[in-house]
Amino acid sequence: MEPTWYSQPYPPEGASAAEGIRNQLGRPELDLLTILVRESAQNSWDARLLDSSAPIDYGIDMWTVGPAHSAAWRTLLQAGAPTNTAHFPLRETLRHPVIRVLAVSDRGTRGLGGPTRANDAIGTDRDFVSFIRNIGEPKDTKLGGGTYGFGKGIFYLLSRSGSVLVHSRCRTPLGGYETRLIGCTLWQSYVAAERGEKRRYTGRHWWGDTSGDVVEPLVGAAADTAAQRLGLRPFSPQETGTTVVVVDPNLDELSPTDAADYLAETIAWHLWPKMISTDGGGPAMRFSVTCDGIPHPVPDPRMTRPLDMFVTAYEAMRSGQGRELECLNPKKYLGRLGLVKRIMPALVPTRAQRLLGIDDLVHHVCLMRPAELVVTYRPGPKPPSAHQGYAGVFRADESMDEVYAKAEPPTHDAWNSHSLERPESTYVRTTFRRIDEALNGLLSLNGSARPGASTVALGAASSFFSGLVGGAWGIGGATDYSKPGSTATRSTGVHETGGEARRARKEDRTPDRRAGGSPAAGTNGVPADTQSGQGEATPRRRPRVQYVGEPYYEDRGDTSLLVQEFRLPVPGPQRVRSDLAVTLPGTSGRETDPPIGASMPVLVGWEDPTGRMHDGDPCLIEGGEYVWRALVRPAPDTMTEIGIKVEAVRES
Repeated sequence: MEPTWYSQPYPPEGASAAEGIRNQLGRPELDLLTILVRESAQNSWDARLLDSSAPIDYGIDMWTVGPAHSAAWRTLLQAGAPTNTAHFPLRETLRHPVIRVLAVSDRGTRGLGGPTRANDAIGTDRDFVSFIRNIGEPKDTKLGGGTYGFGKGIFYLLSRSGSVLVHSRCRTPLGGYETRLIGCTLWQSYVAAERGEKRRYTGRHWWGDTSGDVVEPLVGAAADTAAQRLGLRPFSPQETGTTVVVVDPNLDELSPTDAADYLAETIAWHLWPKMISTDGGGPAMRFSVTCDGIPHPVPDPRMTRPLDMFVTAYEAMRSGQGRELECLNPKKYLGRLGLVKRIMPALVPTRAQRLLGIDDLVHHVCLMRPAELVVTYRPGPKPPSAHQGYAGVFRADESMDEVYAKAEPPTHDAWNSHSLERPESTYVRTTFRRIDEALNGLLSLNGSARPGASTVALGAASSFFSGLVGGAWGIGGATDYSKPGSTATRSTGVHETGGEARRARKEDRTPDRRAGGSPAAGTNGVPADTQSGQGEATPRRRPRVQYVGEPYYEDRGDTSLLVQEFRLPVPGPQRVRSDLAVTLPGTSGRETDPPIGASMPVLVGWEDPTGRMHDGDPCLIEGGEYVWRALVRPAPDTMTEIGIKVEAVRES
């Protein structure tokens, strides 16, 4: 038996037109590739094996059909197809010299099992008819990600010809395994002549076993043989799952390799909760992307800035740091919220970040239902400092899952209160209000004033309110000892709110001269210009600091540090120490002692040329041409001023 195509005519009682099914997703703001990742991963998660603790393997693979299989594609997939390419564009696609495909696969899921005919799908096991035949079936997975199954339309929308192949392996009622293979095309309704009479067709087509009254999937050996001829990856004997092959995918004008990179990053941004380990266990899902057999790694969310901030906020939400959000009238527990605020350099947004509305600054809260699939990144108020960002994660309580699910559009990328009736609409609006209240508290935007005197130091108050008057944190001047008896200074840029810049004030730190013209001494009293040797003074070069470039920001774990590279060009052992201060916005003074309630910059350590960290301040360093790095944790909402002082060490 050779598989052929069957085109669905309109029955007397009517049916759904292909155009109506293709439009079920509406007009989403997300692009097709992003919707593909979100909807297909959601389908995979809902199809997980509940009695297994193993992670789901989810992969996206793109390739060009090779010479060994291209003839089978053109032969098998044109048999019995409508001849008019306007009604069935797959025929034209298969005539192209190059056939490209995109496959979304999962393993460790239950596959598309159950009856293959819609009228037989009476029980709960009806995955095949829900995905292949029916439209708008309500979900049957508790706390699942989907609602009415409209998301599967993305596979047809992504194909330029509206055509997919579905290759699945599932368990049978008797405990065995069965492989199934069927083709589907969803294009547009049309009228065609049949036996001399015109007839209307829905625009839905199926490819498979047409020997009966209803087209059936190829099963067992027939499915395995056809899949092998088409070059599809086979299933192992006891492996279950599904592969959906999109024929001639629309990559939104991206090259295949660029599309693979974009898909990998999109997976990280939209599916990161399934990638991280929690409660000492492994991740819930494992992800991979390949293009023509070459892997394109999916970024690690814990190591990718600024996605790592959302991971930290998620962990805070799950821990005792999370806060519970409630609606008071009517009283209802909504869920938990975790927030994290961090000093961070400006971002260079990627394509995936821009699509989410994340540009040069993170000020968003990730919304998710109990299934822990990202719904959206909701923007909050921008921080008062251009170099301060925050991230949040809100997870709905299980008792509220149905409410938030009903507030979602078919693409599951928003919560719309206006689509609900009271009190459910009140719950959603209150969720956003509670989140905004928490964000205002995080940013200190909801302070209050009361009469009376205060004994708080002025410096602390200035530091507290500096962010509200256009302040920023940055880098200041530092000292460069260039020759004996003089001090050269250089100032470095200070980044201001709004992207403007000004120069920090210059400082003059002339080495102290003792009475009687004695040479300048270091802080430990060791002469800096001479060293004793066998009873006579020997000239010695004064130690100095040579700064290498401007200070810059660098991510270290879950924090951003300010780094100043420097050399000690004079040979010999020398002792360096940091001289850190803050300059508050709008003032001309520098503070080296922390006022009450204020933060100060902190030296994290000294990093040698090999990357080894040295603690201590001061720290003993051997002079030479090697580049060292001073690592400083800046004070928020201030300009951080870095200085490095050096003194000679007597050689014993």
